[in-house]
Amino acid sequence: MTAVQTETRIPTGTWAVDPVHSKIGFAVKHLGVSWFRGSFGQVEGALDESGLVGTADVTSVAVDEPNLKGHLLSPDFFDAERHPQLTFRSNDVRVDGDAVAIDGEITIKGVSRPLSLSGTIGGPVENPYGKVVIGLDVKGTVDRREFGLDWNAPLPGGGLTVANEVTITGELELVQADA
Repeated sequence: MTAVQTETRIPTGTWAVDPVHSKIGFAVKHLGVSWFRGSFGQVEGALDESGLVGTADVTSVAVDEPNLKGHLLSPDFFDAERHPQLTFRSNDVRVDGDAVAIDGEITIKGVSRPLSLSGTIGGPVENPYGKVVIGLDVKGTVDRREFGLDWNAPLPGGGLTVANEVTITGELELVQADA
């Protein structure tokens, strides 16, 4: 028996990120023992034949500890006053069945670096309002120090408060533009 690999493509057309049903998240090891997670609530983006582009409003960062938000918006981390958005632009999107691989460039705090994302694509399906939607669920990792997010504090027994490797996730629902 010969295995046949089928590669499918992103459905044609222009797809806009539905900001109500989409979010960009991050996770980083805290104290070396647990995960600290957050997300950005205000996201925009589109997917078409040229690829995936998107932005997240830094001031929309959401974390479980409200007092920490101010620190994340400060120059120690995202420096929201000078760099109000995170951006991503793909240069290659590959789909194989429901698996998707996206290579591109992410810009955080004014610094751009390559980012490879992998995950799944779902749909297209028609929603209850007569619109056609697809879903992308992707993740990749970056070293936060490459973007100038250098804040840390040493632990009394050795090690650091915040890990350097950060997992970035995208949970996106995209709506097909009217033809």
